[in-house]
Order: sequence, then structure tokens, then C-alpha cells
Amino acid sequence: MGKVIFVSGIDTDVGKSVATGWYAKQLMMQGYSVITQKMVQTGGETMSEDIRLHRQMQGIGLTEADRQGLTCPYIFPYPCSPHLAARLAEESIDAEKITQATACLSANYDYVLLEGAGGLLVPYTESRTTFDYLRACGYPLILVTSGRLGSLNHSLLNLEMCRIHHIPLQMVIYNDYPVADPLISQETQRYLRRYLADNFPEAQFVRLPIQDLK
Repeated sequence: MGKVIFVSGIDTDVGKSVATGWYAKQLMMQGYSVITQKMVQTGGETMSEDIRLHRQMQGIGLTEADRQGLTCPYIFPYPCSPHLAARLAEESIDAEKITQATACLSANYDYVLLEGAGGLLVPYTESRTTFDYLRACGYPLILVTSGRLGSLNHSLLNLEMCRIHHIPLQMVIYNDYPVADPLISQETQRYLRRYLADNFPEAQFVRLPIQDLK
């Protein structure tokens, strides 16, 4: 069975889909077989736009697993929190359906990068959040952040949750896009590196340069 890694961001629009596609490509360049998966996609119709972006960044076309819906078990049209999007579509999200799809993918790939929707505390049902799902599954986490104003606070809140609840943190990806104030960006990176060294010494800190996204 392949390794499943969960990818989340400190907030919406922090670039976790770009980071997921980029890291998938890095793993492929090391010779691994890699598939990405989206836990839930909102604001879509028949195909996850985030999955399309992943494939574009990986340099491959859509896979049979994409066409079968395994890489995104739930797609809802309204662009909002998954719990509300599901309710508006008069559906419900069954975590087991997502878990089974992930298991099918991990049986055929070395790595499955499972991207969440929004941040870690976004609810997918009335009583369950993405963090609840991550904790139940026990997947290691990649957290995507940036240097925009306020990101340090959001990053530390997410990391403190992981520390308190013993979530295995594999990596923090610092996204250079959008371009932030140079002084704030430099300090954010310095502080997060020190925090990881003190609290998650096994975790990597990886910078995602803008030029790597072109």
C-alpha cells in the first residue's frame, strides 16, 4: 500500500492546490508513482478543478481514477464550506466513502496526496471537521502557508493544534505567492523554522518559489 499524506492550508486561497500539484511533481521526479485526491470539491460540477490543476502541474492527463470519481468522491456546485454545500445539494458526506476511495488509490500508487477543502477546521458535516477526519485516519500532514500579513498567527494556531493532538507533521510548505512584504516574509520564515525545530524536529520546512510555478 502506498503512503497517504494529507495536505491542508492555514486558510482558503493560500495555495494548497498549487502546493499539492507541485509536491506531486517533485515526488514523480524522484521516480515514485503519485496520484492526488481531493477530499471534497465545492464550486464545481462534474470534474474537480483542483484535480485538473494537479494533473497539469504533474504534466499528465486525467487518469482513469479521475474519470471514475475516485480522486474526488464529492463535488458540489455552491462554493462554500463542504457541510453547507452538501446541504444545499440535498446530500450528505460519508467519510467512509472518501476513505475507501483513498484505499483504492493507495493500492496502485506509491503516494496519495489527499487535499482537504479550506482549512483544517472547516466542517464537512454538522458535527465533524476536516481535522476530525485527519485525526481519525492518522495521516501525516503537509501544511501550506505563506508570508501574507496574518499568516504567522494562522500558521501557529494550526501547528499548535497538531502539537496538542499529536498529528504527525511531515512538512510545512511556504508559498511565495502572492508576493509579500520582504521583511514580513523573511521574519515569517525565520520564526516558523525555529518553531518547527523546537516542536516538530522531524518536519521539513520547504519554500515554494514563484519561478517553480511557471
